[in-house]
Amino acid sequence: MKIYHGIDDFSKLNFAVVTSGTFDGVHVGHQKIFARLREIARRHQGETVVLTFWPHPRLVLHPEDESLKLLNTFEEKAAFLKDQGIDHLIRIPFTKEFSQLTSEQFIRQILVETIGTKKLVIGYDHHFGKNREGSFEQLKQNAPKYGFEVEEIPRQDVDHVGVSSTKIRKALEEGDIETATHFLGKPYSLTGRVVAGDKLGRLMGYPTANIEIDTKYKLIPMDGIYAVTVQHEHTTYGGMLYIGNRPTINGTKQNIEVNIFDFNKDIYGESLTIYIHKLIRGDAKFSDLEALKNQLHLDQQASLAILKNLP
Repeated sequence: MKIYHGIDDFSKLNFAVVTSGTFDGVHVGHQKIFARLREIARRHQGETVVLTFWPHPRLVLHPEDESLKLLNTFEEKAAFLKDQGIDHLIRIPFTKEFSQLTSEQFIRQILVETIGTKKLVIGYDHHFGKNREGSFEQLKQNAPKYGFEVEEIPRQDVDHVGVSSTKIRKALEEGDIETATHFLGKPYSLTGRVVAGDKLGRLMGYPTANIEIDTKYKLIPMDGIYAVTVQHEHTTYGGMLYIGNRPTINGTKQNIEVNIFDFNKDIYGESLTIYIHKLIRGDAKFSDLEALKNQLHLDQQASLAILKNLP
């Protein structure tokens, strides 16, 4: 898959099969759109193109609103799209100036003149252009004039029994990992750099890698203990993840730390990707560190039992 950070260096294609959107989560509804792109491209010897916008439009148009948390960083989204078999990913820098582009300008300047769109596939109720004025009906009206066809994936396919990025975010915030995994079609993941901690876990016999997440916009699931798998370089390990402010020692800031099973390497400064499989329990305050240590033993046993039964 080729990635373009803007449209200036994109060379117009003979038969481009295109979709556009933010695609946060690249969930099972989005995956139906990408499957349709691949199917059409195979039939016409064309190439698939995904247009996405970064930063997320809401972060640009409403910078004062810090409530939006994203399921993917751009790098994660790109990796998922590569797995979906997409040929070209165009990352359009979303700015206030770009937001003033009318739907007519978007169609003519980007879809037609720059990309060479012959078939456009969009999700149900997709809107685009200034003030989200562009719609499927407008696209249908303009398509013959510009020489491309447009297809809308019906509601039941995109929603996939109600799936949406918003519902996935809500599930993660409530610790409902099973629902999030079902809607995403894959485990939710966190990627970050290992930073120095106070080594409290090591003192209790459960050493942890403290994780600094790459972006403040990444959604962090509900506080608690989770059964996880951890990817370091090209090897995957089992583990248990803690998210919380460590109330037993009266902590004040949120920590993200993972105890990796059967692992004993110095990985400060290195990157880990953590795949979250199940919530074991919510965060809790214990009477002392010995009580916490006893609970961690139970948490580890619960994590091992869950990981043993992963498909």
